Amino acid sequence: MGGTFDPIHYGHLVTAEGARYEYDLEKVIFIPAGQPPHKPNFKRTQAWRRYEMTRLAVATNPFFEESPIEIERPGPTYTIDTVQEISRLYPGAQIFFITGADAVAEILNWKKVERLLSICRFIAATRPGYKQGEIWKKIGALPQGLKNNIFYMEVPALAISSTDIRQRVRKGKPIKYLLPEPVETYITSNNIYLD
Repeated sequence: MGGTFDPIHYGHLVTAEGARYEYDLEKVIFIPAGQPPHKPNFKRTQAWRRYEMTRLAVATNPFFEESPIEIERPGPTYTIDTVQEISRLYPGAQIFFITGADAVAEILNWKKVERLLSICRFIAATRPGYKQGEIWKKIGALPQGLKNNIFYMEVPALAISSTDIRQRVRKGKPIKYLLPEPVETYITSNNIYLD
């Protein structure tokens, strides 16, 4: 499961657990984004802090683990490189990439998208406001064989976003019950998201 995880929250965890169950996945590896090429000027929290929050969030689920492979890679990090590295680490494994439906709708802009879709399957998790038909319209230029490697999964409508959590922290509003308690404690004890 890829994402900036700035911070990781219950929406991410519910999506991962739903995908794990629905697609009978052996485990879900959370991979905090290194330097996303589509967000070059986006101000994000230091990579090691985002990784630590991810580690804290997944610690209680025996089917979840975290990986620093993207934050350890210099320069822009592309999903194709990450998936190829995971393929090398787990030879013969069937790989699914879990992400939001909004990200999948933009997949035609991704590096080596046809190669990517030929070596892994995508689970496009819906977020509030996204509809399956909109995704299929946007990826219409993909060959049908590759479209067959994109699966649509509805998750409970949790209107939680990392952006909202960061804004709430800056405004002194509570974030309890939006994310795991160890992540909340880490944010407050390290003054993350305060300017």
